[in-house]
Amino acid sequence: MHILITNDDGVMAPGLLALAQAMRDLGKVSILAPDRNWSASGHVKTLDRPLRVKEVVLNDGTPALTSDGAPSDCVSLALLGLLPDKVDLVVSGINPNANVGHDVTYSGTVTAAMEAVIGGIPGVAISLDSPENHLGLIDYAPAAALSRQIVQALLNNEELPPDVLLNVNIPYLPQEQIKGIRVTRQGTRVYRSRLDSREDPRHRAY
Repeated sequence: MHILITNDDGVMAPGLLALAQAMRDLGKVSILAPDRNWSASGHVKTLDRPLRVKEVVLNDGTPALTSDGAPSDCVSLALLGLLPDKVDLVVSGINPNANVGHDVTYSGTVTAAMEAVIGGIPGVAISLDSPENHLGLIDYAPAAALSRQIVQALLNNEELPPDVLLNVNIPYLPQEQIKGIRVTRQGTRVYRSRLDSREDPRHRAY
């Protein structure tokens, strides 16, 4: 089993490292993720410029690849042959915030998994429902352990139906307090966006 790990927070994000470490017992792990944060980037397909890829080393010494493209670009590059071995599964995350309802159309985490499904590969997006305005470091360990459990169950059973991805949201709780896993329908999301109009102090026009 060859698992591709990616995300939308950038290759050095702690959630990606926790996810990659959790997947190692399940098969060969390759990492190809953006070189910067692409949160709320949506489903991007870069066509107007070359995509560049370079090697990096994660904080635990793990080698990885990073690209100046979007999360979906990273998945596309891997599936089109950038990696020498065929990819069997794409797992994207761990995003530090939940992706529910309309979020899935904006989320680079989810659309990376969507790109995998478009390419005929099962895709799983993992997000952590950390508290709003959380201060300090985020503990990804419980979410990583549950991610491993979910992917293991996926591998032990029948494959996902064609054109179906798993969008997993994990509560920010100790592992022993998580009661179980439930498959549910996708709901909606209420945004309270506003236009904040300001005048450029240098009176520049764009």
